Amino acid sequence: MSNPRAPRQSDIARIAGVSQAAVSMVLNGRASENGIPESTESRIRAAMDQLGYVPNVAARSLKGGRNGLIGVHTFEPVFPVASSDYYREFLNGIEEQAVYEGLDLVLFASTQRADGSRSIYGSGANRLRLADGAIMLGFKKDDDELARLAAEGYPFVFIGHRVVPGVDIPHVTADYRGGMRPVADVLAAFGHARVAYLGITVRGPSQLERLAGIRESFAVDGIPAPTETFVEPADVDETWVRRQLDDGVTAILAESFELARALGAVVKRLSLSVPDDVSIICLDTDPIGELNDPISHVHIPRREMGRLAVTMLNHLIDGTLGADRVAVLACGAPSDVSVGRPRAAAGLVADPALTSRGV
Repeated sequence: MSNPRAPRQSDIARIAGVSQAAVSMVLNGRASENGIPESTESRIRAAMDQLGYVPNVAARSLKGGRNGLIGVHTFEPVFPVASSDYYREFLNGIEEQAVYEGLDLVLFASTQRADGSRSIYGSGANRLRLADGAIMLGFKKDDDELARLAAEGYPFVFIGHRVVPGVDIPHVTADYRGGMRPVADVLAAFGHARVAYLGITVRGPSQLERLAGIRESFAVDGIPAPTETFVEPADVDETWVRRQLDDGVTAILAESFELARALGAVVKRLSLSVPDDVSIICLDTDPIGELNDPISHVHIPRREMGRLAVTMLNHLIDGTLGADRVAVLACGAPSDVSVGRPRAAAGLVADPALTSRGV
């Protein structure tokens, strides 16, 4: 099914009951100098809002009805100001692929409300229409706005799995579930039978998929289900860590890099050694790089996801995107740098067939 035609100045003129020339004067900021009454200008702008019209002031090349601009929108403030920002690698990938494909980027930060949230239709019209299509990212979403955007036929691709009932959302995501398989393998290879899972309190799709993957992979490898705790990083303290070790836990999985950092700091304060006293694996990638060594971690292909989102959006705009509108990228397996044999299993020898795979 073809996308609905974008509203034109002639449509505005018809609804407002004015000439197209009057519409053009309002759009170009020349209403008062041409004697157009304020009441008429208000009527024209109301018609623009009704139609969702956004003037394409950035149009350069009209070949194929495109202007060569793609947008980047979030429902929360995520645009980075430092190398430590979680979303920086996504945006680096978006920029790299946009340059490669000869596209310009528009960051829609002006859609932010006073409370910090962002709206596509905050002014009544779809502000993203300045661009040919848009890439969405961020943890938050607005189901009503996404449904409205899809109904308009506006092309957009989400980075990350987003579910909106009744809406087919093209998206690029990582195989978080499958990426937990090597984590279970390395723990099994070193003989760990008591494992704690430390997760964040806010449970989005990627967090749910990680935990599901761990449960499934542990069952396959014959590891008992992990004990599960969901806290904020600030709540990871000496009491919690000591209780886990007293209960026989020999390895801890940290769902996010913030939790892994907090856990590492507590372990140091307790004068414990990693991996001699406890093994640790982070199920995410630290944007700063502090967890690369000495903490084992799962590599999330954020930059690659950003690049692929641009390619998918380009095909979507051109009408060449196939029936498969979901792309899933593999996660990188963790090393065993912070995984050792539990003290209680000192006689066990790690399976060389598994450790040689770099898991």
